[in-house]
Amino acid sequence: MSELITADLVDLDLSAATKDAAARSLAERMAAAGRVTDLEGFLADVAAREAQMPTGLDGGIGIPHCRSAHVTEPTLAFGRSAAGIDFGAADGPADLVFLIAAPTGGDADHLSILSSLARQLMDEAFTGALRSASEPARAAALIRGEEPEPERELTPEPDASRPADVPEAEPAPATPAPAPSAPAPSAPFRIVAVTSCPTGIAHTYMAAESLAKAARAAGVELTVETQGSAGFQRLDPQLIAAADGVILAHDVEVRDRERFAGKPVVDVGVKAGINRPAELLAELREKAAHGGAADAPARPTAPSAPMDRGAEATDGYATRLRTWLMTGVSYMVPFVAAGGLLIALAFAIGGYTVDKAPSVADHFVWAESASWAALLFQVGGTAFGFLVPVLAGFIAYGMADRPGLVPGFVGGAIALTVNAGFLGGLIAGLLAGAVVRAIQRLDVPPVLRGIMPVVVIPLLSSAVVGFLMFLVVGKPIAALQKALTGWLTGSGRDLLVMRSETHVGQRSTTDQGRVLPHLGRWQQPLVLRRWRTRVGSSPSDPSRREVVQR
Repeated sequence: MSELITADLVDLDLSAATKDAAARSLAERMAAAGRVTDLEGFLADVAAREAQMPTGLDGGIGIPHCRSAHVTEPTLAFGRSAAGIDFGAADGPADLVFLIAAPTGGDADHLSILSSLARQLMDEAFTGALRSASEPARAAALIRGEEPEPERELTPEPDASRPADVPEAEPAPATPAPAPSAPAPSAPFRIVAVTSCPTGIAHTYMAAESLAKAARAAGVELTVETQGSAGFQRLDPQLIAAADGVILAHDVEVRDRERFAGKPVVDVGVKAGINRPAELLAELREKAAHGGAADAPARPTAPSAPMDRGAEATDGYATRLRTWLMTGVSYMVPFVAAGGLLIALAFAIGGYTVDKAPSVADHFVWAESASWAALLFQVGGTAFGFLVPVLAGFIAYGMADRPGLVPGFVGGAIALTVNAGFLGGLIAGLLAGAVVRAIQRLDVPPVLRGIMPVVVIPLLSSAVVGFLMFLVVGKPIAALQKALTGWLTGSGRDLLVMRSETHVGQRSTTDQGRVLPHLGRWQQPLVLRRWRTRVGSSPSDPSRREVVQR
């Protein structure tokens, strides 16, 4: 197994001006070292990860990373930029850029090394040494942790020169005699936390380290569960039971989240855990103070949907609305692609009469291409039948997490039943998400908390959404959908007429130039008058339609 980083993977004079150019420059070094098999495919994976959430961190650090099938072994490339590169960090451009490449299902040992690097990046001494490194080999050794820090070499000398002072200094611990008065205050504030990010390589561990440093500074007992690529060690149930509160810093769903039921929770994106850990600790203390004792069930807080966790507090409603709608569209697109391609193949094999074929469940001949075409057409049509329910269901999911799926799908199906179409699916998804979020804010008895997400929320939300879609908004939306469809169809027809008339007009100029010179003077005005009358008539005039038809 080769080293994670070598001198060939270090560029101390990175000249790239953009984050894409920086990733390409460092990835080319990985490809030259034989650690990336497909440069463009790997860069596409890096860009896809970057699109999920910017990888810039406070302190001048950029850490693009991804798991990719085009990576042969876990690899790290480092670049140092004099001008700085914008990676989306709040405090400005990054001068230290780390490109982390991990193979799909990569080696756990190397992933553990990557996670330890993520923790080191929170150490100012480590980043300062990288900024002052003059040779690539020295920078690579620092990152691998092979070179000792010079400051530590000075500490043993004073201790070795005064061995006799140690016994005399030992009575000093007697001075903490006032320590017995310390138990007067209550026990330290205890927190358990979970951190995770989409790839589970960098941000997961950086958030954990940032929270741990802030907790030590605030005198708080903190235990973190990192749900990363190298696996995770589950928090001890006793620690959870004794905790005064929970911090969830994550951009993917927390596994076994029900363990924290009844605890005050601060639920944020993973970058918040990196950039403002002290604020999160203070917020959790305040929630716990208002919620009473640690063992008392906390009052439900505003729900946090998957698409909201990475959002900033300053994001407006329009931004969140766009995110929710795009969530539904992103889950719907595979159904569009699969259904459309299947139907296209069916027409290519069976011709344009394939839609008249009987159901293949009743009639299918293995040796006939027409039967196979009918099968493709009917499977594609079935996939298309899911478009509106999937759109509505995942809009609700983006707003309210998994509890929004059932009412969202139900509302989308009702939109098809009442002929409300895609517009009805959009409205149904938003209604389902809003209803679920409202139910989640209710203060329910502890005895019902266990069945809320499985029984109560799906039951109540589906009933409310069904009532609204069938009896309140369904028919008006269907009427609006029909009107819009008619208007668009009419506009398309008029556009076709206008384009046809333009073509006829162009032809008429040529025809006039060819025909009129051969007519007598008394014939030319008559022909021109008749031509202009027919081409210049109103759209509803039969003579105009005749010209267009010809």
